[in-house]
Amino acid sequence: MRIRSTTTLHAMVAAVALVLLSTPVSALQELPARQLPLSAAFAGEAASTDARYAAASVMALADNKGLPFVIIDKKDAKIFVFDASGRLRGASAVLLGLASGDLSVPGIGQRPLTQILPAERTTPAGRFLSQPGRNLQGEQVIWVNYSEGLAIHRMRPGNSQEQRRERLASATPDDNRISLGCVVVPVAFYEGVVAPLLGRSYSVVYVLPETRPVQALFGGEAMGLSPPFSAAVAGR
Repeated sequence: MRIRSTTTLHAMVAAVALVLLSTPVSALQELPARQLPLSAAFAGEAASTDARYAAASVMALADNKGLPFVIIDKKDAKIFVFDASGRLRGASAVLLGLASGDLSVPGIGQRPLTQILPAERTTPAGRFLSQPGRNLQGEQVIWVNYSEGLAIHRMRPGNSQEQRRERLASATPDDNRISLGCVVVPVAFYEGVVAPLLGRSYSVVYVLPETRPVQALFGGEAMGLSPPFSAAVAGR
């Protein structure tokens, strides 16, 4: 990621915010993704049009409610972590649920991991209020949706046949579908970006849909906000 000077970056964010906040909310919701003003908060980081649309919408609508926020682009298998002001703090490739789809099977968070079928291993799309916690193994995670067992967590040592490290390092997102549904990030990224910013309190996580337009997250279709939670079960 290319980092510009702090003064330049702040000036860019302020200029973009001024443009976005002067645009009526109704107009933003009606614009196709390619026409929405792009957010300068990415500071040179490569990002899809959907991810930029989401970031611009969050800023324009103050949808993060003063909290740090995360955009997870499933199509590109990439995570973007922003502070409360919309400044990008880091981006990384991620591993996602094995199966494509934007919904979770009801009650999947209460089922043993061995009983989750390959076709059920989705990373659900939506807007979630996340909270740090621990799973049953005592590992620190960021719970995105506790009832579904959906979390952001470090890459763990796993089955060598899954080649998770190699999948994260590959140049294409096509092989990043391997998890039971959780969002898996490199250890260094979790410890250097995720934990310091998201590991202290609430944050808002936007998991972009892959079967519906990105506008669905911002008024085009209801996708509810998960309530706060504090307990922990085994992450997927």
